Amino acid sequence: MILPLLPSFSLKGKRALVTGASSGIGQACAAAMAQSGAKVICAARGIDLLDKTVSAINSNGYDAEALVLDQTDLFALEKVMEKPYDIVINSAGMARHSPAFDTTPENFDAVMNLNLRSAYFLSVYAAKAMKASKISGSIIHISSQMGHVGGIDRTVYSSSKHAIEGMVKSMAIEWGSFDIRINTICPTFIRTPLTEKTFENIEMAQLINQKIKLGRIGEVEDIMGAAVYLASDASSMVTGTHMIIDGGWTAG
Repeated sequence: MILPLLPSFSLKGKRALVTGASSGIGQACAAAMAQSGAKVICAARGIDLLDKTVSAINSNGYDAEALVLDQTDLFALEKVMEKPYDIVINSAGMARHSPAFDTTPENFDAVMNLNLRSAYFLSVYAAKAMKASKISGSIIHISSQMGHVGGIDRTVYSSSKHAIEGMVKSMAIEWGSFDIRINTICPTFIRTPLTEKTFENIEMAQLINQKIKLGRIGEVEDIMGAAVYLASDASSMVTGTHMIIDGGWTAG
């Protein structure tokens, strides 16, 4: 009997671009790509934390370089994407939480500009370069469990993430014939430098602990395996969908 062989999770020989790579989930995704064998271009707006991330990856024997990029600058983004990548992970994002009654047009536009508009065109530019180079590529967006449920004071953020989920489905349909896959990863609350203030709010921390059925806050390491899976040949039949990493939050 000839048994089927497990598809490879290795990313050796692949080039990966990770945005928002200077900290948090983006940094973890960059590390995961590098540890799986990819050459990683780590992109973010600020150079200081970005350099520290790249230095840490390289000092551990992996291959990374820094790219200063404001991805809301679509001209700069398009130039970066002229060079094709095998894997593109978009982890750049922001939130400005408030009750819906208190949302200002400025805050709405800021969130949508980064979370949706730049994500849309990053996907388009990446896919165009993949298609032109006949690359079987994988595009991954770090979305959120809030792309599948609602939340108090999260109306604008949740709107942007619900939009990403619909965007990915339509793009997957358009680009499937080019063997370009696009998916999302949807985390629950993950412990990062940006979320520490949330956990300092006792009432909010209690609500989070009640909602996460596994009984703990998510860590960036919880995202890394999903990123490698969606980037690798192991997920070659997966497109237009999402991986929810929420400890059971949305199951309830």
